Amino acid sequence: MQRRTNLAHLILAVVIVLSLAFLMVDVDAQAQIAFSSNRDGNYEIYVMTAEGANLQNLTNHPAADHSPSWSPDGKRIVFMSARDGHVDANHGSPIFEIYAMDADGGNPQNLTNNPHYDMSPSWSPDGKRIAFTSDRDGRFNWEIYVIDADGGNEQRLTNNPDDDGHPANRYPSWSPDGKRIVFSARREGHAVHNLDATYEIYVMDADGGNQQRLTNNRKNELYPSWSPDGNRIAFSADRKGDRVNFEIYVMDADGGNQQRLTNNRIHDRYPSWSPDGKRIAFSSEKDGNWESLEIYVMADDGGNPQNLTNNPQVDVGPAWLNAPFSVSPAGKQFTMWGRLKRTDR
Repeated sequence: MQRRTNLAHLILAVVIVLSLAFLMVDVDAQAQIAFSSNRDGNYEIYVMTAEGANLQNLTNHPAADHSPSWSPDGKRIVFMSARDGHVDANHGSPIFEIYAMDADGGNPQNLTNNPHYDMSPSWSPDGKRIAFTSDRDGRFNWEIYVIDADGGNEQRLTNNPDDDGHPANRYPSWSPDGKRIVFSARREGHAVHNLDATYEIYVMDADGGNQQRLTNNRKNELYPSWSPDGNRIAFSADRKGDRVNFEIYVMDADGGNQQRLTNNRIHDRYPSWSPDGKRIAFSSEKDGNWESLEIYVMADDGGNPQNLTNNPQVDVGPAWLNAPFSVSPAGKQFTMWGRLKRTDR
C-alpha cells in the first residue's frame, strides 16, 4: 500500500514538473516588446524579446505603421496605419486609421474608416475595447474615443474645445482594472498653435466621466503609461520648459510623489512597463536627434539603463506585452492554482 502511495506521489510530481516546463516555454514565448521602426526604409511594426533578441518584422506594407498595442491575451496587436490611402486635403499628408492583426502579423483588419485621423490605439485589459485619439469632430480638435475590439460601437469619451490627446500624446492608457483611462490634454484655453500651450496628465473613468487633472506644472507632460499594479503612472515631461529635453518621470496614480527617472540632455519618451512592474522600456535619442531614437529599458527606479535595439535608424513607441504569463530579469513567473509562483533560473 505504501509503495502504491509513493508511486502515485511520484507520478503526480512528474506531471506537475512537465506542466511547469510547458508553462515556462509559454512564458518565454510571450516575453515580447512591440515597436515601430523605419530600419527597412519605411515605418513597420516589429517585435523582439524583452532582451532585444529575435527581431521580427510583423508588417510589410509601403504605408507607415505605428503605435502598436497588445491585446491582453497576446494574440492580437492593434496599431495605426496609413495604408487606406486617405490624404489630408490641407497638407497632402497620409491619414491614419486603426488596424488590428494577429500577433504574427497575419490577418490585418481595418477597424476604423473615415477621412480623419484615428491614432494612438490602446487595448483595454479585458480585451473588449480599444481607446484611441481622433480629430473626426474637427481639425485640431482631438478627442478620445473607444470602440469594440471588432471596430463597432464607437463612443466619444471626451468633449473639450481644446486638445485632448494630440497625436504627440501617443495613446491613452488603461488602468489594469479597466475602470479608468489616463491621458494627456491641453485645457488651458490656449490657441492650438500657441507655443506656450502646455499638456498635463489627466485621468477619467472608462466611460469618460469624472475627469481629473493629475499634474499642474505648466510644462509639457506627455505619453502616460499605467503600471501593471495600478499604483503608478510613468510619463515624459520637459520640466525645464525648453521642449527639447524630455525626461521619464513616475508618479502615484493620484498624481502624488512625482519622481524623475532619467537625467540626460536628450529626449526620453514613450515609457512602457514590464509585466512585473520592475522595468520600463522607453525611446531615447542616442545622438540627440530624432533620427537616432532607440529602445532602452531601465529599472523602475531609473537604474541600469540598457540599449535593446542599437540601430542607426528610428525605433520608437515600445509596447510591452502584459500577458498573464511574463518573464522578469531575475526569474520566471506563472500563475498556478490562483497564486503567483516564482522559479529562479
